[in-house]
Amino acid sequence: MEQRIALFGTSADPPTIGHKKILEELSKIYTFTISYVSDNPSKRHKEDISIRSHLLKTLIEDLENPKILFNQRLSSQWALESIKNCKKIYEFKNLDFVIGSDLVKDIFCWKNFNKIINEVSFFIIIREGYPVESSTLKMLETYKVKFEISTIKIPNTSSSKFRLNFNYSNLPSSLIDFVKKNKLYESTKIVE
Repeated sequence: MEQRIALFGTSADPPTIGHKKILEELSKIYTFTISYVSDNPSKRHKEDISIRSHLLKTLIEDLENPKILFNQRLSSQWALESIKNCKKIYEFKNLDFVIGSDLVKDIFCWKNFNKIINEVSFFIIIREGYPVESSTLKMLETYKVKFEISTIKIPNTSSSKFRLNFNYSNLPSSLIDFVKKNKLYESTKIVE
């Protein structure tokens, strides 16, 4: 039986309980889930990639699940580079590239989109408030994109929501002390 491998790149600014739930659920489906932090070229990141990667690595170590791997060497702002790095390092032929439903409509504009769709299948995780529209599904079919829409249920939280409201219950418990002690994300807090 062939191994199923998930590649989960994220900006993780910061990693939330949503990221944790995704990793836990992917480990139930896939032989291995490989995760890393990247700089998304269409986002402005609050914390440096070195801080964000430390946070994600800490979260993954805290999960103590041998099926979930952290490898920051896969990081690139361009998906195709991360995919090729993963295939080269791990010698996996078949990868599922994990993506949130909030980003699906953007993949058609990604650098090297036509090459990416020949390298991976997409595993789409539905985020509350971001359904995959029928027009997007038609585009996926038109471009012959291989994809699966996940049934994973994740908490309705996000890194951007945390940066707005500083609700520490949205962070995995293993990260709260580090974030507080180092005063991460504090300059984004809105004070009235």
